[in-house]
Amino acid sequence: MDQNPSDQYQYSVMNNYPPPFPPGPPVVPKTNGKSIAALVLGILSTLFILFPYIGIILGIMAIIFSSLSLKEIKRRYEQGRGMAIAGMVCGIIGTIITGIILIFMVLVLVIYAGSTGGNEIYSNF
Repeated sequence: MDQNPSDQYQYSVMNNYPPPFPPGPPVVPKTNGKSIAALVLGILSTLFILFPYIGIILGIMAIIFSSLSLKEIKRRYEQGRGMAIAGMVCGIIGTIITGIILIFMVLVLVIYAGSTGGNEIYSNF
């Protein structure tokens, strides 16, 4: 037992330094902004079905934004896929309903114009 007691426990200097990057909270990918816009536009397109031109424009914009955001989400690994899908569904539904209303309005206008006979509108009596 000729060993020196101070030689029994030797510590490395490397173990006393903190890790190069301290552990932090997990990084959550950001939400795609176009998917939020698609959801808002899709909801607005279903709300504006009584205003046909606005509803169609908003629905088409929702479909475009949602398809662009789905491509970006896949490429950039972002969040917001559910919002993009919901925006696309609402945009499609709003566009279809608004289109049906527009077709119905045109048919009513054509039937009404055809039923009056044309000359009855300009008669003097």
